[in-house]
Amino acid sequence: MAMTAPDATSGRAGLEPAAALFRSLGDPARLAIVHRLAAGEARVVDLVEQLGLAQSTVSKHLACLRECGLVDSRPVGRASFFSLTRPSLLDVLVAAEVVLAETGSRVALCPAYGTPDGDTR
Repeated sequence: MAMTAPDATSGRAGLEPAAALFRSLGDPARLAIVHRLAAGEARVVDLVEQLGLAQSTVSKHLACLRECGLVDSRPVGRASFFSLTRPSLLDVLVAAEVVLAETGSRVALCPAYGTPDGDTR
């Protein structure tokens, strides 16, 4: 999806899919999972161990990401290996890192979206 400058006819409705994408990445646990899967596929147990999250948390967020079409899984025996379905998602993560670097991570201090103490956890 190419983002272009809005014109008078596009309105906000045309931006809803992009807003939904950013909401899907808006939870730190989901973002950590996506970031980890960018390095390659992983099982739930791998994600639990590597990210320090509860198994139920990882499973819940993987289900959300799967419903959004961002991850998929393949069964191997009794386990499932999860991977990103859209390699272009990596471009979004890289672009976000560039914006954060260019703004000095000021979004962490934003009263509407940052954390109260500016911690970027």
